[in-house]
Amino acid sequence: MFRSLSILLRPILALGAVLPLLPDASAQTRPSAPPPTVYVRAGHLFDATSDQLRDNVVLVVEGERIAKVAPAGQVAIPAGATVVDLSKAWVLPGLIDCHTHLRARADKYDPINQVKSTPFQLGFNGVVNASKTLQAGFTSVRDVGSEPFFAVDLRRAIDEGFIPGPRIVASGPAIGITGGHGDMNGFAPPVQNMLYPAERDYAIADGPEEVRHQVREQIKYGVDVIKIMATGGVLSQGDKPGAEQLTYEEMKMAVDEAHRTGRKVAAHAHGTEGIKDAVRAGVDSIEHGSLIDAEGIQMMKARGTYLVADIYNDDYILGTAIEFGLPKENQEKEKLVGRLQRENFAKAVAAGVKIAFGTDAGVYPHGDNAKQFHYMVKFGMTPAGAIRAATSSAADLIDRSKDVGTLEAGKYADLIAVTANPLDKVEVLEHVSFVMKGGKVYKDETAAAKPVL
Repeated sequence: MFRSLSILLRPILALGAVLPLLPDASAQTRPSAPPPTVYVRAGHLFDATSDQLRDNVVLVVEGERIAKVAPAGQVAIPAGATVVDLSKAWVLPGLIDCHTHLRARADKYDPINQVKSTPFQLGFNGVVNASKTLQAGFTSVRDVGSEPFFAVDLRRAIDEGFIPGPRIVASGPAIGITGGHGDMNGFAPPVQNMLYPAERDYAIADGPEEVRHQVREQIKYGVDVIKIMATGGVLSQGDKPGAEQLTYEEMKMAVDEAHRTGRKVAAHAHGTEGIKDAVRAGVDSIEHGSLIDAEGIQMMKARGTYLVADIYNDDYILGTAIEFGLPKENQEKEKLVGRLQRENFAKAVAAGVKIAFGTDAGVYPHGDNAKQFHYMVKFGMTPAGAIRAATSSAADLIDRSKDVGTLEAGKYADLIAVTANPLDKVEVLEHVSFVMKGGKVYKDETAAAKPVL
């Protein structure tokens, strides 16, 4: 035993002999240069800490983060400083979309694309869609459900600065039942057996213990959030949106395992009973929520469960998507739930349920995320409330409030600007003219926003 131990220790002992011969790293260190300071003049600021605007404000940005937000008269800008002049614009925090699919294209609805698309094609999609999303003013997103582990890799590439894109809170594949929403339905058994590995694509689970295993496997590979399929869906084959799929016990297992490691759980749920069982199980958000009833609304309010309702894309699904080959089955399911989803969203807003902005981007074209603001206001929210759903409330849901969601000292310098007051007409957010993420300007279509040196 002792001989074996000495063999194992030889590399370590050899390293100890070499280390004294190496240069002293501490002797070569030099004080790092302070991060660059940029002064942003905001003519009108919506910082998302309240529903009010502040006029004539300066944000002091040091490196990636905001060091100070104060009235212009209280900030002395040194001569020669870098200044971004947004004094004629309305400045807001970078927007957050809590329900996206960055690898998906909205012109690929034929189910056969599941077996025709290669990982390389999905990667190209992700690079393009991430850039479009950032250019639209969404500096953070939650990607809820993709091939293993696409969103994790895309998150890393963006964080490393290799490609431009929003900050990503990444899930793995959404966990659901055999034959349910998220399974590969409608194909011959040999095709499914060939494409699904032993881990069943890290997505399919039948029974609480299989759910536990899939959650742990996903956490092992770096996901930030767990997504589960509580009910059937609209864009799947052979199931019904209103039908409960995962059992309460299976959902409770997913929640317990995720929460134990500090991850939140998002539940895809259209159906009435599936929504209520997901809420009872302790999920952090209900995605879609189309057929929620009065009891479900009260449960969500009492427990503080967020509703993330994609109430824009009904227009796209029943319009342009049909031209791109959306099957008849999916069209009929959307007709069933689309109108009810909007009506029930209005009821949830009126009841005081917590709302976070999420669009299902990828079902419709990425970059059009802000089109949903119009519908959120149309169905009961104030413009300020809709904007906070996409800033401070969204940051709370995705567990990133310490970094994003408001414009305050200590937060990342993620901000956007528009040329009109979004509290008067929220649709102006569909045309963002300036985007800064982490102190770096990614878009500048405002002539007055050119840096002054």
